[in-house]
Amino acid sequence: MSDAQRDPTPRPRRSRATIEDVARVAGVSVATVSRALRDLPNVANSTRERVQRVADELSYRADPAASRLATGRSRSVAVAVPQLNGWYFSNVVAGVEAVAAESGYDTVVVGMGAIGKRRGLLEASESIHRRVDGLIVVDITLTPEELDSLHRKELPVVLVGPETSNVPSVGIDDVAVGRLAAEHLIELGHRRIGLVHGPLHDPFEFRVPHQRQQGFEDVCRDAGIDPDPRIHVPGNFTIQGGYDALEALLGAEHPPTAVFALADEMAFGLLHAARDRLVDIPGQLSVIGVDDHDVAAVVGLTTVRQDVAEHGARAARVLIDQLNGEEPDLSREHAPVTLIQRSTTGPPPS
Repeated sequence: MSDAQRDPTPRPRRSRATIEDVARVAGVSVATVSRALRDLPNVANSTRERVQRVADELSYRADPAASRLATGRSRSVAVAVPQLNGWYFSNVVAGVEAVAAESGYDTVVVGMGAIGKRRGLLEASESIHRRVDGLIVVDITLTPEELDSLHRKELPVVLVGPETSNVPSVGIDDVAVGRLAAEHLIELGHRRIGLVHGPLHDPFEFRVPHQRQQGFEDVCRDAGIDPDPRIHVPGNFTIQGGYDALEALLGAEHPPTAVFALADEMAFGLLHAARDRLVDIPGQLSVIGVDDHDVAAVVGLTTVRQDVAEHGARAARVLIDQLNGEEPDLSREHAPVTLIQRSTTGPPPS
């Protein structure tokens, strides 16, 4: 088992049960626990009952009193995300909101702009720091000027995704994600493997696509397979982008027998396009994604799973610990990733 598949080092248990404890025992996300205990919709009755039973067994109760003791606080935290839409970002925010609400904090979501129009965090922070006690930044690489500005404002910051030496960060090993996907496809016998990556022009300078591609290509080279850029195409992290990518892949002089999409939503587009073109999955083409999106199990998508809501929950816990006077741990926290094999991958056509 690789490092990426091992459980993270157990953390000391708190004297009072937390929302993360309930989620772990109930086998659901912190966001689901939050929705279930607040009697919000979109939670199955059986899940709601299980969460309530576990909460009762652990004597869990949200206790916001500690965060209300300090005067002069807004009792709000901000989450800065590249885009306000998208499954990944909404689930990170849901994880943040669940832990923040448990601790008596409201969550303010700040969109940094659409693709191609990156809004500067310096601009946003001029108003943010007056309204919130801390900031969580999701998948945005901060410039030295932005970090200096936030430190001068004495605004505690936690990153989800990018890693910076002087700021706490949580996330996954995205190189390991690419390695897991490539190892799976190569073990099935594939030698010609396409890649569907992010946009060609990225104002947010996302590191994730490059790291996943690096892990993928490292494993290919180790297996004696030369990565072919002619079957590496953009998918823009959207379903439509994945749909359009299939035509480019199948139109190549030597089409791939398998495709690694760097996110499940692009993989969904690939599967939709394959159905429209009568391409047999996985008989003619294997497809693997990343995330384990809520729809992945429904369509049988093989994927590399990460617990997205848990990233937000852990970042919120780290931030709130700082607000409660704890010294921040600047070491990187890597959450586990696992390969989930379903029906969209198989051996190459004979």
